[in-house]
Amino acid sequence: MKAVIAKSDLVNVISKIQNIVPAKPAIPILANVLLEAIDDQLIVSATDLTVSMRCYSEAKVIEEGSIALPARRFFQLIRELTAPQVKISAQTNEAAEITTGTSVFKINGMNKSEFPHLPDLAGSPEISLSKTSLKEMLSKTVFAAAREDSRFTLNGVQLQIAQQKATFIGTDGKRLSKISASVAIDPSLQGAYVIPLKAVEEMIKTLDESDAPATLTLGYDKIALEAGSLTLISKLLAGQYPDVDRVIPDKVASRFSIHREELMALLRQVSLFTSDTSNSVRFSFETGQLHLTATSHEIGEGRVSMPVDYSGQKLDIAFNPYFFLDILRHSKDETIRFGLNDAHNPGIVTDSTSALFVIMPMRLNEPSAPREPAAVDAT
Repeated sequence: MKAVIAKSDLVNVISKIQNIVPAKPAIPILANVLLEAIDDQLIVSATDLTVSMRCYSEAKVIEEGSIALPARRFFQLIRELTAPQVKISAQTNEAAEITTGTSVFKINGMNKSEFPHLPDLAGSPEISLSKTSLKEMLSKTVFAAAREDSRFTLNGVQLQIAQQKATFIGTDGKRLSKISASVAIDPSLQGAYVIPLKAVEEMIKTLDESDAPATLTLGYDKIALEAGSLTLISKLLAGQYPDVDRVIPDKVASRFSIHREELMALLRQVSLFTSDTSNSVRFSFETGQLHLTATSHEIGEGRVSMPVDYSGQKLDIAFNPYFFLDILRHSKDETIRFGLNDAHNPGIVTDSTSALFVIMPMRLNEPSAPREPAAVDAT
């Protein structure tokens, strides 16, 4: 193979694909990236056998061909080059020559045949959303997903397709985020797909905020994202995702508005008085007022207040402040709507979008006693 490519274009490709290469590969070939020079394009591919990515960039292809090169060393070298153009050539399947100006570097590689074949989802159903919309939906749900939970399917974001609507859901059993958008698809198409966290996070990184279309291809056990010159393919998590509708209250006794940024500021202040053994904040609602209190035997006590348009009976409920802050950060608008029933049932946060956030309460113990999250089984 022999191709010439602008260094800036190659660095852009590397920045997109570098996180796919595993730090501790299960087999040696996975520490490599596959370079293919075809039809005036340089195609760079990487995989960890769960998530795969293929990036395209324009290049002057003098001789078509391919080679697998050690990703870390190749990426480091390209970033250090100062010339505007990079020439990559490989006369054999075992080594590549990188040339810029008067500098020449030889990197030992591997045959393309040893690199895993990336999955082909041709013929599978597709849905299309704008890049902005898809990025927002993934961002608003991935933060609520579990990390290394024994309930394996919680370590991902579920995509539900039904009634010409795409719904993304993330939950770890203590909080939940759900957001939907209409999609132009066959009304008979329906299904549920659990996308691993790594794949979701890479999708968010690669999607820019534009109205250009992004396409999701839905396979039986895989999902693919096509956005511009990039294709990301991921295996889906196997297993039954929890029936989250069971933990979303059908009705709430009190629903009222709260100034989002003021609540965030006060939560950040009062959370300084929580500890690992007392990681909750007491929300005390009374007519026109919200009082936030955190008490820790090791640290001390914090009390703050703010006006709210609450008009129900006095209500005390406890929440994890960091979970609540996560929800507020992923909400929009100057004010959010907060819904409550009592101290033992979830609270609901909504804004002007289709997003719905649920946060489970914590036990209201005496201030000096450790507080643990209320036992919640989303399954």
